[in-house]
Amino acid sequence: MKVQIIEDSKGEATGIFIPIQDWKELKKQYKELETLEYVQPSKEQLLQELKEAVNELNLIEQGKLKARPAKALLDEL
Repeated sequence: MKVQIIEDSKGEATGIFIPIQDWKELKKQYKELETLEYVQPSKEQLLQELKEAVNELNLIEQGKLKARPAKALLDEL
């Protein structure tokens, strides 16, 4: 397996790149790795989440819902 280390501007390791064929082999051996793959959301799912976010903002503006600290929001992303 030939992996590549991803580094930031300071030379600190921040991630790893695994060739897709190696990833497929690892997934065969370790079924729990399937849960780590990113699944692109559908257009409908994105629109629904945006609608929910707008509704939540409206409730916050009306004082019916308490806003979260920005750090909590960023941590969620």
